[in-house]
Amino acid sequence: MSRKPHSRFFTALAAGSLVALSLSQAAHPQDGERIRIRGAIESLSGDTLVVKTREGGDATITLKVGWKVGGIKQASVEDIKPGDFVGVASLPKGTGPDGAIEVLIFPASMKGTGEGNRPWDAQPNSQMTNATVSNAVKSVEGHTITLTYQGKEKTITIADATPIVTLAPATKDDLKAGAGVIVTGEKAADGSISASQVAVGLGGITPPM
Repeated sequence: MSRKPHSRFFTALAAGSLVALSLSQAAHPQDGERIRIRGAIESLSGDTLVVKTREGGDATITLKVGWKVGGIKQASVEDIKPGDFVGVASLPKGTGPDGAIEVLIFPASMKGTGEGNRPWDAQPNSQMTNATVSNAVKSVEGHTITLTYQGKEKTITIADATPIVTLAPATKDDLKAGAGVIVTGEKAADGSISASQVAVGLGGITPPM
């Protein structure tokens, strides 16, 4: 029996949710060292993915049995509303609120995923805050959001050029040469890399997380 279109949609969305969970949490792998590989696809052959990393080298990744792919698509600061759950990578600005360097808007079904504030590896000294937007203000100087998490509060400014994304369904067919990806996986003692989730940018965007 063929699968209904809406069934395929929710399967793909669930895969995207798994990818977002992997991207947003500082999880500890059962085996090996947890790593994130950011770059562009060079090739996909069977369950072997080769990525040209943003550092310029090649990473060969063995995709585990049952691996999933989720999509990341463009969003806008205007899409961020009070009550939304977001993941915001930010950097301290010295004085005043931290400045956002990237924002992920979670689906409503993932509210609470990885809630909290932790170090992040997007840039030196960056942090990731997964929290609920309690206030969103637009002014002549840009946008500011107030985040609440675990009884705490944090204010972050969002400049106009800040990458803002959300999740979307994706399939293995979206893993084409040149597509931007983030792969969260494990690096074994012998240097081999394996992963069960791939996040791919849709519409030509580079996943910022």
